[in-house]
Amino acid sequence: MANAQAKHEDTEVYTPVPKVVTPGKTFADAPSDAIQLFNGKNLDQWVSTEDRTKPANWTVDGDILTVKKGTGNIETKQSFSNYQLHVEWRIPTNITGSDQARGNSGVFLASLGKGDAGYELQVLDSYNNATYVNGMAGSIYKQFIPLANAAKKPGEWQTYDVVWIAPTFNTDGSVQTPARATVFFNGVLVQNDVALTGPTLYIGKPSYKPHGPAPIKLQAHGDKSEPISYRNIWVREL
Repeated sequence: MANAQAKHEDTEVYTPVPKVVTPGKTFADAPSDAIQLFNGKNLDQWVSTEDRTKPANWTVDGDILTVKKGTGNIETKQSFSNYQLHVEWRIPTNITGSDQARGNSGVFLASLGKGDAGYELQVLDSYNNATYVNGMAGSIYKQFIPLANAAKKPGEWQTYDVVWIAPTFNTDGSVQTPARATVFFNGVLVQNDVALTGPTLYIGKPSYKPHGPAPIKLQAHGDKSEPISYRNIWVREL
């Protein structure tokens, strides 16, 4: 039975007032509170993963950033905890190779050091290219199979929209809350708030070690296929 003394005002909240954010003209455009990580002009927001004192050495041409193979991975100067990320990427039309050696790259949602240390959202040509399903485009590499294959054919721009919640740790180093990721691939939900079991490992089972805020990293994979490109990368801290 309803409380006769209850008033509608009892369940109405007026503070704190959410901040005003002006959205972009389209979902691809950065909203007003976003940090533009790649603006189509330079790599001022990026450094070499192998030596963070050195600038990123990939190729910028027009508004496009292309992997320069042999120069190593690049990562953001700034570190992040929880965020919303937008990344656009393209497999070249002249792509060759098969399986994992066909347009391989990766977006590391948190870089934990040199090489491929961190948590990887796989980038790969998954348009009519068979591979292990926890290593295809849209997978959290070696951990979570995408809910759908939303890949476009080579030559077309593709989009990842990600919500990343960083792991937290107790004072003794144990996991308090695991990392979580939600991923839309070309507008299709492919990872639905998955709880990661640790950073990415190529061989073996992942496990956590305590860490704090971390850069976002892009991978220059060592396969022999033609290099892929990125554009319009922005992030909103949560």
